[in-house]
Amino acid sequence: MATTRTAKTHWEGNLQEGKGTVALESSKIGTYDVSWPARAEEPGGKTSPEELIAAAHSSCFSMAFSGALARKGHTAERIETQADVTFQPGEGITAIKLTVRAAVPGLSEEDFQATAQDAKANCPVSQALAGVKNITLDAQLV
Repeated sequence: MATTRTAKTHWEGNLQEGKGTVALESSKIGTYDVSWPARAEEPGGKTSPEELIAAAHSSCFSMAFSGALARKGHTAERIETQADVTFQPGEGITAIKLTVRAAVPGLSEEDFQATAQDAKANCPVSQALAGVKNITLDAQLV
């Protein structure tokens, strides 16, 4: 069964001096402040689209890695994944670095590397970030 998750952003003002909030609507776990300076300079207690992408990518990769290990008959004691998303104003997202540290009893280094590469290639967020072919827009002026 397909699932849909929703976030909603409210923005006021221009790009440089404006500000907004992003609400995680599906989970209802929070509303977070966003601004251009938090995106292009220092966070200053606010989040950014890139930080949210990093959260999505690191959690998706960890799940994909865990699933790939299970298909090979292994269970990780722990998986620690960090995603670093680099944003360059005027260019966009220029790099994503995934760093994973995991304890997996009985798994060889070769199988670990192959499984990690498989998870990177097959994580749905990795695939979405590789290029989305169908982006739709429903825009209304109110």
